[in-house]
Amino acid sequence: MILINLLPHREAARKRRREVFYAGLGASAVAGAVIAGGVYLWFATQISTQQQRNQVLANEIKRLEGQIKDIASLQEEIAALRARQQAVEDLQADRNMPVHLLNELTRQLPDGVYLTGMKQTNDTVAISGVAQSNERVSELLRNLSTASAWITRPDLVEIVAGNVTLAPKDQRRVANFKVTVKVVRASEAAKAASAAASAASAAAASATTAAVVPAPAPATVAVTPPVKK
Repeated sequence: MILINLLPHREAARKRRREVFYAGLGASAVAGAVIAGGVYLWFATQISTQQQRNQVLANEIKRLEGQIKDIASLQEEIAALRARQQAVEDLQADRNMPVHLLNELTRQLPDGVYLTGMKQTNDTVAISGVAQSNERVSELLRNLSTASAWITRPDLVEIVAGNVTLAPKDQRRVANFKVTVKVVRASEAAKAASAAASAASAAAASATTAAVVPAPAPATVAVTPPVKK
């Protein structure tokens, strides 16, 4: 017996394939949405974690900036205290400056020169005096520039010829001069003295080493007596 299917089977198969395609498409969309949501949540978590780290870093930076400001203020206070300490030390060291100045002027003043006035402004001293001749003034400048540890940079301001009456009929020609010098501070004088002492000790040590080096021994020649045959 021959069976003939007269139902629209092609339409039914096409419908089933369409339903399967739509079901797969929906499942793919759902899977894609789930994956996209998971990726979004992962990125959101990473962004939130990084933002928290950035906030922690920002808080630490603010705290460090506050500490840096405190350190800067402390450094300023330390510098101010050091400046005050140095000022006090300079004042204590400079208490004897007039004594050293007068002592040096007395030691370096040549014969035939006497002083009539002296005025100090900071580290500059203006000296006025009378000399028997210009050569005496030159000698004074030379002494102050080379032989004094407390006075430096002498500068001749002016020298004017004048007359001095020693008796009613005895007048002498003299040279009225004005000189400015720089006074060396006690700390600078101490440094210069220590440097000079170090140089002198180094020179003495080198001279002692050169004296201790032994002279080369003279060469010896061995003489062999002749052998008798």
